[in-house]
Amino acid sequence: MISRARRLAAVAIGGALLWLPALTGIAHAAPSKVYAVPLAKTAADVKRVAEYWKPDRLKLADKYTPATPGASGRNGSAAAGTGAPTSVASVSKTLAAQSVAAVAPRTGTAQTMGKVFFRFGDKEYWCSGSAVAAKNRSVVATAGHCAYDARQTRAADYWIFVPNPGPHGETPEGIYVGASISMHEDWVGKGDYDYDYAFVTVHRGFTWTAKDGDYVMTDAGRLQDNVGGLGIELNKKPGTYTVAPFGYPAGAQPNGRTPFNGRTLAKCPAGPTHFREAPTRDVQKGVELRPCDFSAGASGGPWVIGYDDTRRLGLLNGVVSLTWRNPAGYYESVSSPYFDTVTGEVYRRAAGLTTPSKVT
Repeated sequence: MISRARRLAAVAIGGALLWLPALTGIAHAAPSKVYAVPLAKTAADVKRVAEYWKPDRLKLADKYTPATPGASGRNGSAAAGTGAPTSVASVSKTLAAQSVAAVAPRTGTAQTMGKVFFRFGDKEYWCSGSAVAAKNRSVVATAGHCAYDARQTRAADYWIFVPNPGPHGETPEGIYVGASISMHEDWVGKGDYDYDYAFVTVHRGFTWTAKDGDYVMTDAGRLQDNVGGLGIELNKKPGTYTVAPFGYPAGAQPNGRTPFNGRTLAKCPAGPTHFREAPTRDVQKGVELRPCDFSAGASGGPWVIGYDDTRRLGLLNGVVSLTWRNPAGYYESVSSPYFDTVTGEVYRRAAGLTTPSKVT
């Protein structure tokens, strides 16, 4: 039991999510723990999302609300190309438990980390995320609350990933539109922070090219080919390894101090982890790292084991989910869901999807 004197307040970075005790309208006949939500299905859907995120809008990105959308999002119909979650068949436990090696890009240095941008209702948000090595070369890891709002039982609209973003909305490695979200059913149905992770399969990337006073989409290829992909390490017992969280924090500390600006990638010191419980968040197997004073905007940022500063690669072992305050009210640590074999099932589903060969 957590001592009352030392009990820390856990909050989803950027705000608090509320959730329903059960998600109606979803068939639960299949035994799978993996749920899939389609986003942009076709080239026409991709173009619609792309047109929304033209350079002039991305230049304003720092003014958007970072991180958790659940507390502020408005109810409304999902955008075209989205749909209700559906259960999908599980992959084998043996395959799901296997680790995945990091992969370098075809040329240059890896640039796997970046920001995800999306909308709920008429309000824009952003989080952190990372490219993950995958069979389809097209998977992004982020927090569940950065892709699906369990309170509103709806997926994010206009979801994109921008690796290595510039400080003023630049997209040097391209823009990648979300095709499908793969999640654990207990995030979809209950908002259970033990499963606050999502693997988003993305379409081929594109860049904006100025032409005749406007912009046209130019194909940029697949995500992993361009920026590389972090590997994945599962079932690591906390306390037996060190890990470093990354992200784009921007929010202020409780005392008003703003050590981060959200425009540049930040890293907390690598350190050991331990299990953390938070009954009010339905967290029975959270993994905590201290010290780390990340704030709003870091949600979804990767936890990386064995990060190589030269290759800029390592093994994904979690994502920033909750931030923890000490008794004085200051952020002092972050936590991630425990990445286990079930996480591997969700990842494998995302890694096995195919997307159209042409979107521009």
